[in-house]
Amino acid sequence: MNKVNAFDVLKERGFISQTTHEEEIRELLGKESVTFYIGFDPTADSLTVGHFLTVMAMAHMQRAGHRPIALIGGGTAMVGDPTGRTDMRKMLTKEDIEHNSQCFKKQFEKFIDFDGGKAIMDDNSNWLLKLNYVDFLREIGVHFSVNRMLTAECFKSRMEKGLSFLEFNYMLMQGYDFLELYRRYGCRMQLGGDDQWSNILAGADLIRRVEGEAAYGMTFTLLTTSEGKKMGKTQAGAVWLDPEKTSPYDFYQYWRNVDDADVEKCLALMTFLPMDEVRRLGSLPGNEINEAKKVLAFEITKIIHGEEEAAKAQKAAEALFGGGGDSESIPTTEISVEQLAEGINILDALVMTDLAPSKGEARRLVAQGGIAVNNEKIDAIDFAITEKDLDDGKVIIKKGKKTYHRMKVR
Repeated sequence: MNKVNAFDVLKERGFISQTTHEEEIRELLGKESVTFYIGFDPTADSLTVGHFLTVMAMAHMQRAGHRPIALIGGGTAMVGDPTGRTDMRKMLTKEDIEHNSQCFKKQFEKFIDFDGGKAIMDDNSNWLLKLNYVDFLREIGVHFSVNRMLTAECFKSRMEKGLSFLEFNYMLMQGYDFLELYRRYGCRMQLGGDDQWSNILAGADLIRRVEGEAAYGMTFTLLTTSEGKKMGKTQAGAVWLDPEKTSPYDFYQYWRNVDDADVEKCLALMTFLPMDEVRRLGSLPGNEINEAKKVLAFEITKIIHGEEEAAKAQKAAEALFGGGGDSESIPTTEISVEQLAEGINILDALVMTDLAPSKGEARRLVAQGGIAVNNEKIDAIDFAITEKDLDDGKVIIKKGKKTYHRMKVR
């Protein structure tokens, strides 16, 4: 075992929110290698930065000598998790779930070492889809109190609008996952986001009741700003780990632009920098905090996309903010000579480049003085981009102070 206690590492870096038995967990993680799991429902074809926080916790645990199980929820995704939602999640087909699961697996392998059984990846469809309903009720359902389940926050919030029996089963299924992983791999601990607390408790309790063995749970703080708002969302939607969905440049810029008050927290949770360095960077005064933001953006982008892409994103940002705008790494839309000859209206250009979701929003941005072309502010909605605006075959559009997009002649 590594001398470093994973519990102390996670605690110091600000991960831990709730534990079933704090002292017992710390002692267990300090004296033996523990197999633990985190579940991921494959409801999209990429992980988000919200998932990444739990992946970082998984990596810290593995570095301290413990064995992670990344559990893909191929079975539970067929039902949908009511946690944190006011509506029922869209039903996915088996083909969708299989595709998303394969995408998750590729991303996990960047952060977790699976060589030689150091980590396990499994899918709960391997056991949930084969269950006999009556046998399941007799073996598992008998241990669940409906009265106690209804006090769980994830169900209470759904009671007013109506909770389907389909969703009500989710806690039983997730509890059964923990039991199954205990039986297959000796898994003693489940980790997850704070919104999974009720489900984690159900699984640990089920192992105690069925197997008579101790099992533990620990949740992590959700990725939120100092104001309590959920991080990882932009006007364009979620911040994804897949470079096709969120480019390395946009990913870098997201972290470069976090609020001053959130820099230290993000450095602690989302990078491997030593805590002394995290605290030093987080306490930089005034405008110097921007240097900490550059470190934050570079380090996270390096972990997700590799050092080369992180360096390219950093270089692109510095070129743009230095006024040069000469970079191949910023988001780009290709245009034709024919389009330029006719002239591309600025409103159309903003929609075409996804800088605005609609012409109405584009009109508002121009009216408020929030748009510039090649660093020249645009104040007329009939402005058209033409060949005369080309600089070395490209045009740089800026939205606000920090968002850039390049239109390039193909």
